[in-house]
Amino acid sequence: MVGAEINMIVSDSLKALELYEKIFDVERVEVSNFPKGENEVIFELYGVRFHMLDENPKFALKAPNLDEPKSIWFNILVPDIKETFAKAVNAGCIEVQPVTELPDYGVSNAIFSDAFGYIWMLHQMHKEVSYEERTRLWEEKRDK
Repeated sequence: MVGAEINMIVSDSLKALELYEKIFDVERVEVSNFPKGENEVIFELYGVRFHMLDENPKFALKAPNLDEPKSIWFNILVPDIKETFAKAVNAGCIEVQPVTELPDYGVSNAIFSDAFGYIWMLHQMHKEVSYEERTRLWEEKRDK
C-alpha cells in the first residue's frame, strides 16, 4: 500500500471535524471518542486524506498558536467558492481575503483562518489558463 496524508494537530479534533463538516463535503474515515487530548480523526476532502490529532503535551503534540505567522496553508479547489466561503464565515472562521475574481487567470480565490490556527485558501476555476499564459500575464503585470 502507498499513499500520503496531511497530518495536523488541533486543540480538539472532534470540534475541528464539526467545523470542517459545516464548510466542506468531508468523508469521515475514522473518528475516535476518547477524552480530549487523546482523540484522532481521519477524513477525506476531495480525495485528500487529513489526519487530525488532539493537542497532547505528553506526546509533544502542539497545535498552532493563533498569533504566530503561518507558513503553510491548505489550498482547496471548490465547485462554488462563494457558497463555501460563506459557510466558513458563518461557522465562525475569520476572513483573511474576501472572494477575489482573477478573470485573466480564470479563477477566483479567498482565504480564511479557522479557530484551530490553520489557514484555508479556496479556489474556484472558471476556465483553464495554461501555465505559459499565466506566466506571460504575471510578467506583463510585474513589468508595469
